[in-house]
Amino acid sequence: MLDDFFIRALLGGAGIALIAGPLGCNVVWRRLAYFGDTLAHASILGVVAAVVAEISVTLAVFVVAGLVALLLLFLQRRTVVSTDALLGLLAHGTLAFGLVALSLIGNRGVDMMALLFGDILAISKMDVVVIYVAAAVLSLVLLLIWRPMFASTVSAELAEAEGMRPRIIELVFMFLIAALVALALKLVGALLITALLLIPAASARRFSATPEVMAWVSMIFGCLSVVGGLFASLFLDTPAGPSIVVSAGILFLLTLLPIYRNR
Repeated sequence: MLDDFFIRALLGGAGIALIAGPLGCNVVWRRLAYFGDTLAHASILGVVAAVVAEISVTLAVFVVAGLVALLLLFLQRRTVVSTDALLGLLAHGTLAFGLVALSLIGNRGVDMMALLFGDILAISKMDVVVIYVAAAVLSLVLLLIWRPMFASTVSAELAEAEGMRPRIIELVFMFLIAALVALALKLVGALLITALLLIPAASARRFSATPEVMAWVSMIFGCLSVVGGLFASLFLDTPAGPSIVVSAGILFLLTLLPIYRNR
């Protein structure tokens, strides 16, 4: 079954959607949309590090994204600049630095279009295995921190008073997002990763009475987006990564129809 490139793309995309759903819900609840963009932009710098050090791109992107997350936490505590301003600085700074560094090393066979917009149809059997193993690990970690993370989202002070250590939880959550960015880079590209995080979660919000239900529904919307986008790409000969995001956007617009007003 995995010999078919389209089946591999469907399985790989669904694997990313399954972990992006609940993570995206937390991004929406915590109003951290721009944080996802920041790590996605930093992934370009991770690709440069991978090329120079001759190591796995996924590993290098995860390390760089994790360092950016740590840098953000450090700057939040050492400066009076607002968080959104710091995120803008880090997002555009790392993206610009990564593109300059990439030009200085002569690209070395790096496909910029695939880097920015993804190339899900080119994933290998090993990529599919890595995606599902990583998704299982990330899901387990997310399950372990789900209750304290939701409590700190509602009230960080109350969570700290109950001994839940919201700062540690926030750091773990940031590393989960960094891992997702590293996994999704090859599929949808640096410019579209945040859309895969946010749009299914936003679509699920209207159909969910509890946080847990919203997480499950967002996974369903994410998988539907992958399937719809890939089949649209197949029949319309459009780029696969952007087609997935367009599919997710159409599903979101459908949830706004008046027939769902009272749900």
